[in-house]
Amino acid sequence: MKKIDKTINELHLYEKKLLKQLDEDPNLTPDEMAEKLDIPSKAVTSAAGMLASKNIINMNKNTTDIINLSDEGLDYAENGLPEHRILKALQEYEKEGIKEVGMDDVIQKAGVTKQQMNFAIGTLMRNHWAHIDKGNLKIEPEAITINITQLPEIQFLHYLKEHPNIADNEIPKEYKKIQKQFSKRKGLFNIKTQQDFTFSLCDEGKQIIEHGFEIQDEATQLTHEQLKTGEWKNLHYRGYDINASAPKNYPGKIHPLQQTIEEIRSIFIDMGFDEAKGTILESAFWNFDMLFQPQDHAAREMQDTFYVKNPPKADLPDSELVKMTKAEHEHGGNTGSTGWQYNWNEDVARQIVLRTHTTGLSVRHLNENEPPLKMFSIGRVFRRETIDYKHLPEFHQVEGIVAGEDMSFKNLLGILKEFYRKLGFKVRFRPAYFPYTYLSVESEIYVPEKRKWMELGGSGMFRPEVLEPLGIKTQVAAFGLGIERLAMIRYGIEDIRMLYQSDIGWLRNLPVTRNIKQY
Repeated sequence: MKKIDKTINELHLYEKKLLKQLDEDPNLTPDEMAEKLDIPSKAVTSAAGMLASKNIINMNKNTTDIINLSDEGLDYAENGLPEHRILKALQEYEKEGIKEVGMDDVIQKAGVTKQQMNFAIGTLMRNHWAHIDKGNLKIEPEAITINITQLPEIQFLHYLKEHPNIADNEIPKEYKKIQKQFSKRKGLFNIKTQQDFTFSLCDEGKQIIEHGFEIQDEATQLTHEQLKTGEWKNLHYRGYDINASAPKNYPGKIHPLQQTIEEIRSIFIDMGFDEAKGTILESAFWNFDMLFQPQDHAAREMQDTFYVKNPPKADLPDSELVKMTKAEHEHGGNTGSTGWQYNWNEDVARQIVLRTHTTGLSVRHLNENEPPLKMFSIGRVFRRETIDYKHLPEFHQVEGIVAGEDMSFKNLLGILKEFYRKLGFKVRFRPAYFPYTYLSVESEIYVPEKRKWMELGGSGMFRPEVLEPLGIKTQVAAFGLGIERLAMIRYGIEDIRMLYQSDIGWLRNLPVTRNIKQY
C-alpha cells in the first residue's frame, strides 16, 4: 500500500483527473476528455503520456492519412488527366476525318504542355489508345468510342472531389489500385496525417482507482505573500521522486577544434606573445620568395599549391626589399651563401596563392616591427592534398617567431618545452630540414595511450638569407605546428575528417571543458 500511496502522491493534478475520467468512461477521445475535464487537449495527451510511462495506463496511437485533392487534382477531376485530354482531342480530329495529327497541333487542341505531352504518350500507347506514326499521333480504332467520363481514373477523382477530408482507410476498395497508381504522380493530393489516441487502464491503474485518491489543487509555486503569512503550511504539494531518471542535457559548447585553437591562443598570450593576423590570399613573394624558397621548388608546383586567377597578380613591396631578395636567391647576397644560382623572376613572385602556411605573416611582421619581439599567428592554410584519414586540402596552423639580441637555438627549445608543457605534453626534438631555417628540428610529443612519440611541428632559426633583406641583425627563432593533428591526439580521433563532420552524437558526448593531462 505504501508504494501505491507514494505513486498517487507523485501524480500531477491532470493525471489524477484523467485517471478518474478513464474509470468513468474509457471510450472518450482525447478531445472529448479535454471537454469533460475542462483542460486543453494537449494537456490530456501529455498527462496520458506520463501515465503510460509509469505503466499506469495503456496509450494506443492510431495514425490515419486524410486525403484531399490539390488544385491540380481538382483541375484533372473537371477536365481530365493530360492523356485523357489528348485522347479527347484525337477523338474530335477523328470525327473531322483527320486520322494523323502533328504533335504541336495536338498540344494546342488538348490544352496541355509539351512536358505533359511527353509524359502522356507512354500512357496512351500502354492503354492502346494511340500510337506514333512518322512523328504524328494516330488514334487506335478501339479508342474512338471510349467515354472519358466513365474511365475509372476520372470517377475516382470525382469521388475524392465529392468526399473531401476522407480518411485513407475509407476509400472504396475498387479505387485502391488507381490510388496506388496516382501515388506516383506528384502534386495530385494534399495528405494530412491525423493521429488518434485510445486509453485503457493497466493493472496498476486499476489498483490506484480501487485504492482511491482525492483530487485537490496543488501548489506549484510559492509566493512571497504565502511565505510571509504562513499560508504555505496549509497548501498541498505534489511529491517528487528524487531517484527518477532525468533526460540528458546537451548544453551548447565550443567545437573541439575551436576549443584547441583558443587554448593555444591563451597559452601564447600568457607567455607574452602578440598575435598577428592576415588574409588567406598571399603573394608568392611573401609565401615563398621571402622564405628563401627557390622558384623551381616542388612545393610551388600546381599540384601542390592553389594558385588564384583573380586578381591576376600581386603588388610587391618597396624595390629595395625586392632587389635584396633577388640577390639572396641568385648568389646569396652579402650572407656568404652561394644562393640558389638561378635567374630570379619578378613575375613569378607576383603570383597569388592561397597561403600554404602562416609563416608569411612572420616575415611580414619582421618587416614592419623592430626586435625585440614575440609574435604568433593562427589561421587556415591550403595545400593540394588528397583527402584521406590524415590529410585535408584546408587545415589550421599556428606559427610564431621570437627575435632579440640574446635569442639562441637553446632559447627556442626552452620556449617550445614550456609551450608543450602548458598543453600537457612531454616533448623531445630531432634534427630536421626546412628551406628557411637552420638549425632546424621537429617536435615530437609522447602519447601514452598509443605508447609512442608523434611528430607535431617544426622549428628552427631563420637563415641569414631570410633576415638580411629585412634588415634584421638579431637572431630570430621560428616554429609552427598543425592544430588539427593536436586536436586529433587530444580527442582520440583517428580520422582528421571527423573534425569537420556534423556527427551530432560525437559532439554531444564530448565534455564541455577538458581537463589537461600532464604526461
